Amino acid sequence: MKATLYTVSTLAALLLSASFLSAQVKEDFKPSTANQPGREYPMVNSEGRVRARVEAPDAKRVQLDIGGVKYDLVNDGKGVWTGESAPQDEGFHYYQINIDGASVPDPGSLYFYGAGRWGSGIEIPAADEDFYALRNVPQGQMRELYYYSEVNSQMRHCFVYTPAEYDTNTDKRYPVLYLQHGGGENEYGWPEQGKTAHIIDNLIADGKAEPFIIVMDNGTWTRPAGSERRAGGGLPSNWADNFMNTLLNDIIPMVDSRFRTIADSEHRAMAGLSMGGMQTKAITLAHPEVFSSVGIFSGGSITPDEARSSKGFVEGNRLVFISYGSRELENRRPGSSDPSEDVEALKKAGINAHFYVSPQTAHEWQSWRRSLYQFAQLLWK
Repeated sequence: MKATLYTVSTLAALLLSASFLSAQVKEDFKPSTANQPGREYPMVNSEGRVRARVEAPDAKRVQLDIGGVKYDLVNDGKGVWTGESAPQDEGFHYYQINIDGASVPDPGSLYFYGAGRWGSGIEIPAADEDFYALRNVPQGQMRELYYYSEVNSQMRHCFVYTPAEYDTNTDKRYPVLYLQHGGGENEYGWPEQGKTAHIIDNLIADGKAEPFIIVMDNGTWTRPAGSERRAGGGLPSNWADNFMNTLLNDIIPMVDSRFRTIADSEHRAMAGLSMGGMQTKAITLAHPEVFSSVGIFSGGSITPDEARSSKGFVEGNRLVFISYGSRELENRRPGSSDPSEDVEALKKAGINAHFYVSPQTAHEWQSWRRSLYQFAQLLWK
């Protein structure tokens, strides 16, 4: 009798526990806006949880891998696996499905290039998402170009955004922003994950930004043959040289010849996220005669000594913009410099420097979308 009572009691406790856990997940899931047409899963709820569902009848274990954490999915007995993650930060996230140890894209989502592969992505609704929403405003064009690179002796590929007025206001010439992606990504990052066209279209329509052209190319690099490996695994001194030469000798001349640009440094800017921010720093400090505005998103900062050591940088610079996600700053390595202090020092040195922190985001696309939104409003003003 005691055993029976214990079993019933234990069962009741388990049921209560399951009910309690279930109550913690709000059942207001909706299909992600990054899903393939007609696909119900993956889904997102108001807490930012991601619910995945995958058919894998022969699998022994299936997991949702997102935000550096793997969540077990549950088999319904018919080979359909379902489960959800903990709440995620607002904005875009890469993720994948792990089936018996093999990581594969989710067949329900659109595919995005990140972490060196085409894989799945999901949008967590954001309170401020209107700034990158597709709105009923004049729409620019995201043009896809192929061109020959003399530096690399091969064909290359890039995207060029032109504002809505470009094809009608044919007597006007435009400033240009060269905008770079991060490590493990490519030239598709800013047009797709970054929502670049929507951000700039909305800013121009709202009167918050001047119309300008944006060029998004592939800055992927490989370690140059014979380059030294620095202690601690640091980058070789010439790591950015190939893309710098490609940009200066192929991309910029091609853009200036094909588009109505204002082809001078005063109307030319460069920005990038993470690795692209590091490339931006290296290239703009090496060639201040080419670029007058600089944006570094989650990719370091510029110190007054670095600015002064670049001949002509201080005199010719119009804007230095540094940004990070708040979680990046909270988790930076002990002893590392505070980028906000670098910006304050640049201001004291007479440079038009700005520092922006994206609230409640880490090293991720929502930080960089917000950074572009802020940076674009400062360009050519």
